[in-house]
Amino acid sequence: MATSDFWQRVSASVATPSDRSADTARDASRSSQGKVKFWIFLDFLTVLVATIIATVYERHTTAVVGARAFYKGTLFNGRSMWILLGLVCGFAITLVISSRRLNLYSPKSLTSFLHEQRLTVQVCFTSGLLLTGTLYLVRAEDIPRGIVLLTLVLVTVCLCLRRLIYRTLMYRRFERGQDTRNVLIIGTGAEAHALRHHLESIRHLGYTFKGFIDFPGASSHMMSSSGDVVGTLDTLFQHARKQFVDEIFFTTPCERGVVLDVLEKSRMHGVDLRIVPDLYQGLAWNSPVEYIGQFPTIPLHRGHVPELGFVLKRVLDILFSSLLLLALSPFLLLVAIAIKFESRGPIFYACERIGKKGRVFHCYKFRTMVHDADKRRAEFLHMNERDGVLFKISNDPRITRFGRFLRKYSLDELPQFINVLRGDMSVVGPRPPLASEVMEYKLSHLRRLDVTPGITGLWQVQGRQDPSFDSYVSLDVTYIENWSLWLDIKIIIRTVGVVFSGTGT
Repeated sequence: MATSDFWQRVSASVATPSDRSADTARDASRSSQGKVKFWIFLDFLTVLVATIIATVYERHTTAVVGARAFYKGTLFNGRSMWILLGLVCGFAITLVISSRRLNLYSPKSLTSFLHEQRLTVQVCFTSGLLLTGTLYLVRAEDIPRGIVLLTLVLVTVCLCLRRLIYRTLMYRRFERGQDTRNVLIIGTGAEAHALRHHLESIRHLGYTFKGFIDFPGASSHMMSSSGDVVGTLDTLFQHARKQFVDEIFFTTPCERGVVLDVLEKSRMHGVDLRIVPDLYQGLAWNSPVEYIGQFPTIPLHRGHVPELGFVLKRVLDILFSSLLLLALSPFLLLVAIAIKFESRGPIFYACERIGKKGRVFHCYKFRTMVHDADKRRAEFLHMNERDGVLFKISNDPRITRFGRFLRKYSLDELPQFINVLRGDMSVVGPRPPLASEVMEYKLSHLRRLDVTPGITGLWQVQGRQDPSFDSYVSLDVTYIENWSLWLDIKIIIRTVGVVFSGTGT
């Protein structure tokens, strides 16, 4: 342990209650900054684009000519570029501040779609009134009111439409079991059961209940089936790892020291922690109260999530997969015909794989083996060349001649770009394992399933021929902990070299 880390722990152990309360408040606020910044960026972009469209339309000009006039200050009777920018930025800032005060940047905290739409219209109307008032005060009669009105209408329509689309897509992904947050509830009392019923009955909240954690000494208990109570405080984080838990809810009042201990371990394991208030003797002072549906909770810790980076990664996945499938469609048709011509059986091979947070999906590949290859796997277990839970044979007798060519150049994996478009996989990420492999995982190996699996990854371009399962997991964990969009791009570029060199197996 580094000296600085040691002294930080010593300082934390002697901190006053107000110090620790401030720490928890800072944890909660820091973790939400990435998502809020992303929505603010979209709002600013919406205002800018709407203003440009309204100006071009009302002035009967083009974007290029209008931009030149704007830069030279001749767009509106000599109005300075900086004055116009100030008006646009003022409108956008007012919009952002109003949206943030009404929780429009936290869509899951709003009760319904209609409520969100009403608040959006209210925010746009309020910001528009302030903008027109400012134009009156600065005597900007030369700026056509048609541009102001059209800008306001475009911004309102765009924000309402964007939030409608986002909420619809969010609900659909929740229904498919994607992007939901797995939760454990500490306590078995009335509050715990009420919270569980609330989370399960309102599916659009995006929570999946994974079990109760028994807390001896709690003031009240209710009957729970053995399957509901999955463990105790001593085994809390072992079950959190096994169940891919994102968030823990404290519903049982207990000693401050117990909550602090769970809070410290939550930070270590990267699991979010909330309490259903009782104020825990001041531990949650200065922390914001957030509603999960109708339940008030106080977040004590939330991990940082690079929302903008994830959105850009998804955009990259969709664009790359769409363009590749479109460009290679004639070649894919020829491959399909060759597979069907060489041996009987389906063109595609679909097997169940384990994805993010243990979700099961069908992974598609071109069939490279005889049609009954899965049934004959047990015959060749003694020929396995990988250690641990991996299974790989260089000269597998079940592989067809054309299938061997497809595997050499990794062409059999091209249909997996369909999985990418469906959202089951990403272009870059850890390879999706079989259920039989996951059954043999240790707790530390489950780290691979914290992210969306990919077609290619760090192991595919750096350690593909290494038979060590520990090396396999280590490279995947390294990718997860050091992820960036630039790292994805570098892996994609290196994958092209691996494919053309024919080093696939």
